[in-house]
This record gives sequence, C-alpha cells and structure tokens, in this order.
Amino acid sequence: MKIRSTLVALTALATVSAMAACSAPEKKKDSATADAASATSADDFGSMDKLVAAAKKEGALNVIALPPDWANYGKIIEGFTKKYGIKVNSAQPDASSQEEIDAAKQLKGRDTAPDVFDVGQAVALANLDQFAPYKVATWDDIPEAFKQADGTAVNDYGGYMALGYDSAKVPDITSLDDLMKPAFKGKVALNGDPTQANAALNAVRMVSIAKGGSSSDIAPGVDFFKQLKKAGNFVPVDATDETILSGQTPVVFNWDYLNAATTAKLPTWKVYVPEGSPVAGYYFQAVSKDAVHPAAARLWEEYLYSDEGQNLWLGGGARPVRADAMASAGTIDKAAYDKLPPVSGDPVLPTPDDDAKVADYLGKNWAKAIG
Repeated sequence: MKIRSTLVALTALATVSAMAACSAPEKKKDSATADAASATSADDFGSMDKLVAAAKKEGALNVIALPPDWANYGKIIEGFTKKYGIKVNSAQPDASSQEEIDAAKQLKGRDTAPDVFDVGQAVALANLDQFAPYKVATWDDIPEAFKQADGTAVNDYGGYMALGYDSAKVPDITSLDDLMKPAFKGKVALNGDPTQANAALNAVRMVSIAKGGSSSDIAPGVDFFKQLKKAGNFVPVDATDETILSGQTPVVFNWDYLNAATTAKLPTWKVYVPEGSPVAGYYFQAVSKDAVHPAAARLWEEYLYSDEGQNLWLGGGARPVRADAMASAGTIDKAAYDKLPPVSGDPVLPTPDDDAKVADYLGKNWAKAIG
C-alpha cells in the first residue's frame, strides 16, 4: 500500500464502482490481442521489435496505484511514454495493493481495467491466479528467491527498514538504543499503525530482530516500543511528509528509499539502517491476465526490468532487483548506487507464514503495549 488512509480507501472504492457503472460494455478480443495475452516472453511475438510494434498499435497502458513520488514512478512513466510513444493512464495513485486487485475484478473487460500491478507480498501471493506468466529479457539476472518460477509475479524494487531523522533537531543515531535517550523525547514515530500498515509492522520486526527476536517473533520489538513510550520518546502519530517538515516527527521508521526521498525536501534529513538486522521488503510486479492492452503490459515489464527502468527506480532511492547483476556488468548508475544507505548483516526476507504470526501477535498485544 502506497498511502494508508480510510478516506483514500473509501474514495478509491467509490471511484472504481463509478467507473464500472459508466464504462462501455465489455469488448471482445481480436486475434492479435488474444495472441498477445498468451505471450510468455518477447520471443512469442517473434522478437522484441515486434513486441514494441504490437504495443504501439495498442497505443495505451493502464496502470494503478503508482504515486509519481513513490520510488520515482513519475519519471518512469514519463520515460516509458517518451521511449515508445505510448500513453500511460494512471488511476488511483494512492490505492492499496488489495484495491488494485479489486479494481481489476470490478473493471474486467472494460477499457479502464488495469493492465499491470505493483503489489505487496501478501496480496501478490494470494492472487497469483489473477496474473499472466511473463518472463522479461533480463529474467536470468533476477535471483531465484525474488521471482515465481513461471513468471506470474516477480520482485521489482525494494529496500530495507530504516530510521530517518532530522539531524538539525536530534543527535546522529548510531544504534536503536539511542532512541531511549532524553534527546529524543516526544520525537520518534512510525509510518502508521503496525496492525494495519506494512511499513510499521516491519519497523517493529526490525527492532525485534535487533533485540533477539526473529522474523516471526516480534515480541521483543513490541516491548521496545512499550519502553520507548514509557520514556516519553514515542509519538503515537502516523508520520507523513507534513509531520516531518513541520518538525512534529523528526525521527521516523520507514523503508530506506522513502526516507531517502525526504532528503530532497529536507536537506538535514539523514537515513540510518541499524546494523545486523536488515529487514528487506520488495514489491511484486505482475501482468493482469485480463489486460486490456496485453502487448503494452508486457512491454512495460520489459522497460521496468531493463537497465534504464532499474536505474530509474534506483534514482528514486529504491533498490532494483537486478542491482547485483547490473553492478557486475557495469550498467548500474554508480552515483545513485553509492548514495544508498549502507547495510550490514544478512538480509531478512519475511515469509507469508512469518507475516501471519506477527500480525496475530500484534493484533493481540500492540494496543495493550502502547495504550
């Protein structure tokens, strides 16, 4: 979920319903569209050039839940259109991952249905039957752990849970224990409620691992925040750009690429990934099995996983899934790569089972701990 808000969710749902009611009747696919919809690689089109030609003939691409300031998506969309001359229709930029799937089901067969998805792990793995298998030309560069074997869902970009802080308002942070000091009184916040927001959940998980817990045992993390509140340092406010810029939340747990993006708005903002407990979070990319523009959808994937697309995500502070391969090949944007916050220790990639256990514990204990 890009931005979590009940109002946003309700508005998005109402918009989807209205679009479904007002859209034209379902259209039958012609033979060319049907062929594109069954393609599992550019080879099925005959060549990359023929895929490009088929996508240009469709002339449009429908995307959903892609805020322009999230991981550089604004420039990515601009780059795709400039390169191929294909119009990108961007709907509901602040929708959640689940709302992407809901929209696809409600708008199935209509001109406004999404062609592609960018969703979190839980939603991706629960909806594999909604996706069309597709393997991009750079498939072999993507580590096995970051993709479904048949290409139905593939990690695209991600990062590590981190602490962002305004160095003009608090001392430099060198450990999680620093947050317990008097200098941080009333200054530490989460990006949402961990019982509802994935980023906040992973913040508590990261602290838990640093304090002896694990990806599935979040109890030490909950206790840490309980003590942080007792010290008067935890602020029960959902951190946003507005609360950061106003000075209300000068210390925020969030993904490193989102924290890094704050630096452009607040030059004194720094990012710190605690040593030894890096919790990784990657989004999944997928093509809708009911894509209105199946060739354009597949060309979009090719663009995202090309060196150009991966470097654009990197320019937004996100870690592209092909980063290691590109670094070895010398095709990565080294200046942007070198700006990423340093990470030490073995990355922790939570599993769906881990998430289920953690969610259950938080549901039973977070409110009691924080009050």
